[in-house]
Amino acid sequence: MTEFLRTDRGTLAFDVEGEGPLVVLAHGMGDSRRSYRFLTPRLVAAGYRVAALDLRGCGESSTGWDGYRRTDIAADLVGLVRHLGGPAVLVGQSISGGAATIAAATAPDLVAGLVELAPFTRAQSVNVAGLLRVRRHRQAMVRLALAAGLGSAPSWGRYLDLAVPAKPADWETERARNLALLREPGRMAAFKGMASAAPKDAGEALRDVRCPVLVVEGGADPDWADPRAEGERIVADLPAGLGELVVLDGVGHYPHVEAPEQVAALVLPFLQRTLARA
Repeated sequence: MTEFLRTDRGTLAFDVEGEGPLVVLAHGMGDSRRSYRFLTPRLVAAGYRVAALDLRGCGESSTGWDGYRRTDIAADLVGLVRHLGGPAVLVGQSISGGAATIAAATAPDLVAGLVELAPFTRAQSVNVAGLLRVRRHRQAMVRLALAAGLGSAPSWGRYLDLAVPAKPADWETERARNLALLREPGRMAAFKGMASAAPKDAGEALRDVRCPVLVVEGGADPDWADPRAEGERIVADLPAGLGELVVLDGVGHYPHVEAPEQVAALVLPFLQRTLARA
């Protein structure tokens, strides 16, 4: 059942399932909380209270927000954890991986741990050599540029087809659902706002994180020429000893969609270790 958290800037949609320590799930741009449809039941069955959030401007959350930076999304995550009663482990994917980093740095009393799935958590630069060398990376950047620059939902759909090499059985239905959401009034503006928000704020927050961090990259993620190297840089920018990196071979930008069993096998021990200390 959808619940709503009303703020002075807009309304956030979320749902909560299960009983136990709190885990908050945040998706990437151009998506909704249904992105976690395979991971949520596994976490609930393991004894966790799981809140899946529609980011501002996405899913059933309201449109017309005054900003879509990671810092803005981080404030929403902190507000939801405070509303539900923390501490919590935050699970963020892509843009919300960076947002979760900022939330942990600014509200250490509410964030016990971070799981970052294919996160954009560092300032990015154009990898010309990688674009020339790695065809899937070159294709992804072109499709992303068309989607964000022109507001093209079909280009976003073509990016998703590339970003999810191991497609679940319901892929066509869910892909169509996401593209239909993007065509609703105000949704593409939110998408473009997130796409244009540089992750510099998240990168600067890495040094201030004080909780354990699990970074999960897909080895076939087309958003980077070398996903492992990106994950290694995130871990290196964290305080020593806090970060752990796992790379899933053959998986793209959506590990929780493509390989939910593998992701759950990584996340559940992390939750047990982290929330036991909270």
